[in-house]
Amino acid sequence: MTLSTLPLGYCTNVHAGRSLADVEVGLDEYTVPVAQRCGVSLAAGLWLSRPVVSELLADDSTLKRFAEGLRRRDLVCYTLNAFPYSDFHDERVKEKVYLPDWTTGERLDYTVDCARVLAGLLPDEVEGSISTVPLGFKEFEHPADFLDSCCQQLITLAGSLDELREHTGKTVRLAIEPEPFCVLETTPEAITFFDRLRNRAADAGALNIVETHIGLCYDICHQAVEFEDVAASIASLDTAGIRINKVHITCAIEIDRPSENVEALAALASYVEPRYLHQTMARSSSGEILRVVDLTEKLATAPDPAFRDAEMWRVHYHIPVDAENLGPLGTTRNDVRTALRAVAGLDYAPHLEVETYTWEVLPGGEKPDLVTGLARELTATHELLGEIAGQ
Repeated sequence: MTLSTLPLGYCTNVHAGRSLADVEVGLDEYTVPVAQRCGVSLAAGLWLSRPVVSELLADDSTLKRFAEGLRRRDLVCYTLNAFPYSDFHDERVKEKVYLPDWTTGERLDYTVDCARVLAGLLPDEVEGSISTVPLGFKEFEHPADFLDSCCQQLITLAGSLDELREHTGKTVRLAIEPEPFCVLETTPEAITFFDRLRNRAADAGALNIVETHIGLCYDICHQAVEFEDVAASIASLDTAGIRINKVHITCAIEIDRPSENVEALAALASYVEPRYLHQTMARSSSGEILRVVDLTEKLATAPDPAFRDAEMWRVHYHIPVDAENLGPLGTTRNDVRTALRAVAGLDYAPHLEVETYTWEVLPGGEKPDLVTGLARELTATHELLGEIAGQ
């Protein structure tokens, strides 16, 4: 069994980080207390928005001071979330989170700058990873050469990451994160795109650096929502030679036999909220996958007959990874177990990170405070990883 021996972490996109000062407040108010509650070393999987990255790179002393602050707090950072470019705690994020896409200079420059920051935070002898958007959002209009433009940008990025390694000795790998309704969402789509990317890289004489620096972030919730067999998915990626640089340990909402589960649909209606996109999919008895771009009150209270009569629904709503159920709602926690067992069978160890960014918008007055909730997630994940490692 091969699992990462680095401290387990959680993604700090769960708390606001509009400025560097906000990021440091979040570390003091949440991350450090979570580590103390868990009683183990903890990694901060930092989400650093474009303005924060610019602050950190304004002068050499700022990044050094921030790195020293992490060490003083007894926190390690080996991975960044560079998926949300701007304010991830705006009143309405939804599809804006996929902008800028991977054809733009803004996305490339931001990611290069994130890598520069991460190189300054990485412990010695530890590689870094940066998760990013799955190229773009399918519901937006894209030009015919969109995929080739993405390939060119990613090849350029690989060159920058290779130069960074030469200058700093730090290896930083990109982790493209497939997600429902995005240009890359399914495992077959990811494999097809990486074939295209490698062909373009070979033509440019850059195949080696692309294979070294460009891989995937495997978000377990996302592939579960697609009704993929997560173990087969991970095996397919491995067979295709696509490196999983990072795993987001995440859990989705699941409803079995919705037409017979009025209580579950009533509960689901309380999860409708205006900030984040909650792509919803239903699997019919024939295996057909029905798709709706966002969870709405109408979908939960008066779904069309095909959705209503499906055998199962899954909703892209990151819920606590320790939850086997949410009252009458089921969860995909079993897919978390299955995926982590599959990851443990790889001959390398991807970075592991809990990413439940929705605590602030979760319904219900009985949910715990954020420190308690995150500590429960991390403790349960530590126990699960220990169980898998012992098998």
